[in-house]
Amino acid sequence: MIRLETKRLILRNWSLADASDLFDYAKLDTVGPKAGWKPHEAINESIEIIKRFIAADDVWAVEHKEDNKVIGSVGMHRKDNETDPLTRELGYVLSTKYENQGLMTEACQAVLAHTFNDTDIDTVVVSHFQGNHKSQRVIEKCGFIFVEEGEYVTIDKRRIWSRYYKLTKNQYILNGGKQ
Repeated sequence: MIRLETKRLILRNWSLADASDLFDYAKLDTVGPKAGWKPHEAINESIEIIKRFIAADDVWAVEHKEDNKVIGSVGMHRKDNETDPLTRELGYVLSTKYENQGLMTEACQAVLAHTFNDTDIDTVVVSHFQGNHKSQRVIEKCGFIFVEEGEYVTIDKRRIWSRYYKLTKNQYILNGGKQ
């Protein structure tokens, strides 16, 4: 993955050396359940997730420049049920300690700029669980348009009501994105 940099963040490839940082936030019950997965119980779970991230090559590690620590992730995923090869799904997670500072919005905006300016992708979709207002704020600040509400089945088979959004390259440009 291409390395991206913002004022406060470095978005880069994952490394197994990041396992401790990932485990620090992935073990919190305030992080995983909001994204549809259970908190990590052991660092080995974090290591396995990093191996998957590396193999998939579609998730950036979000490193906080001030701390030199991985504090979250941003992914641009090919959707399993999506027939359009030019559509991706944005996903993100941030350590609770770093919330409410605009960091995830900053990271997502960098990924969207790269996606729409440097690739052929023309549509990005994203969703959040009903009641996850922090995630909703990130989505809205990034210019996504609400599409619909629907049921989402989590990794652990829970059914949660979710809100779905979409952003096209044209909408991104109209919102002030660069071409």
